[in-house]
Amino acid sequence: MNCIVVDDNKMERTAIKLLIDQVGFLHLKQECATPIEAFNYLQTEDVDLVFLDVEMPEMSGFELIKNLEKSRIIMPIIILTASKKDYAFDAFELNVADYIMKPVNLSRFTMAITKAKKELLYNKAEVADINEKEEDYIFVRSNSILTKIPINDIIYIQALGDYVNIYIGKKGKCHTTHFTLKTMEGKLPANKFYRLHRSYLVALNHIDTVKENKAYIGKIYLPIGVQFKKELLKKLKFV
Repeated sequence: MNCIVVDDNKMERTAIKLLIDQVGFLHLKQECATPIEAFNYLQTEDVDLVFLDVEMPEMSGFELIKNLEKSRIIMPIIILTASKKDYAFDAFELNVADYIMKPVNLSRFTMAITKAKKELLYNKAEVADINEKEEDYIFVRSNSILTKIPINDIIYIQALGDYVNIYIGKKGKCHTTHFTLKTMEGKLPANKFYRLHRSYLVALNHIDTVKENKAYIGKIYLPIGVQFKKELLKKLKFV
């Protein structure tokens, strides 16, 4: 699990880092001394878990969570840390994985990350298996909400590290969910979808034209990887 630590107190950050170092499945990507530093980092980087201090100057941990939700990124799992019990009710109102008191000991830390790991595995549960003859939809999870998406409405899927953007309908409505493109490719009908680039999976029936190394869906174009073009033309029944 990729994680970051957000705390204005350097000694507290060091304490959490030492605990992280003892857990094999945790990988510390960044430590942030301010909420705004964390906010900016989370706009561009894939993070599964955030150890977040509640009490910080200028912006509290609660305020950071609310700002992250408004920024429309995929929310990481949050474990809040605090020196007081006063914030516990507010913490769980925000649906965090756990709320632990400082100083954090290894036993309590292990309990919290075990809960976080279970939540991550649940969120990453594979999309429902597709029976090509019977099923014409998938369910995907985004921000703890399961959404039904008709397969025929999917235009294309874009890879974003461990996430994907699923574009549906002519207006290009987008759903972002925590799956790899490879996982999505394996769950969608191979006769309807083709991976024409390492970062794109396209619905073949939505391709309007192919020009050089680009596939056009209306005015939208997707790049075609050199190694994928020959097979793409076969699937499009090029004559």
